[in-house]
Amino acid sequence: MVKKKLGGGTNAFEALNKIVSEPHYLFHFLVFFSYFVVRSSATQVLSPQLSLRFLRREIQAVLGFAVLAAVKLVKEETWEGFIADTIFYAKLFLIAISLVLDYHLALWYTVLFSVIYLLAQQPVFEELGDVNKLTPLQLETLLTEGHTSRYWLVEFRAQCSSTCIRTSRCFPELSVTYSNKNLSFGSVDLGLFPNAAERFGISLSGGMNQLPTYILFENATEVARFPEWGFEAKAPYPPLTKGRIVRHFELDRLLLEYVNGK
Repeated sequence: MVKKKLGGGTNAFEALNKIVSEPHYLFHFLVFFSYFVVRSSATQVLSPQLSLRFLRREIQAVLGFAVLAAVKLVKEETWEGFIADTIFYAKLFLIAISLVLDYHLALWYTVLFSVIYLLAQQPVFEELGDVNKLTPLQLETLLTEGHTSRYWLVEFRAQCSSTCIRTSRCFPELSVTYSNKNLSFGSVDLGLFPNAAERFGISLSGGMNQLPTYILFENATEVARFPEWGFEAKAPYPPLTKGRIVRHFELDRLLLEYVNGK
């Protein structure tokens, strides 16, 4: 479950604070809440038969949403991914049930959600763990100096990428577990430095579909990356989890080498 994988979860106060302070969550909350206002007004004009039939459709929609949310709660590794999918499902069900009531209402909700998508992006996980935020120049300096860690695992990301937002929690949590004197973690925002993408063999053509990209450097030389070379930017991004990153870069082995070499 999500809470187990993340080691706790967000308490009620933090969740409420995010709803109020983050435009993405606040706008969605207001739109969803508006449905109850519309629904109470519609009850006064609908016949008892239509009201009963519509209530059944609402119950079906709520049950369907609850099932999908429960499945995501079990399968999703990060809160950011779970929240993104849950809001997406809620929007689909709201538009569908509004379509039963009045297609003008469904069209209006579609427009509102489109405006929110354009104006308010879902926030990323803010904690850095033991990750060093770097510019491309700082990264090249650290790699070429030779006085820092033997290994550098670097995440190339962009805050405008939905995949980067969904997985923004993974890298900081891995850094807390695996960071040591031999292995350091760094992050470069290619949304701020897009010209650096070509320098590290990352294609931004067709959008940010190739992000996040992870590269492991050993003594300034690239030894592994994910997604691997040959991955097409137009192809679906490979499923990204903490376990996949650990296995791909053999982080357990690197940690054991450091512990045994002490």
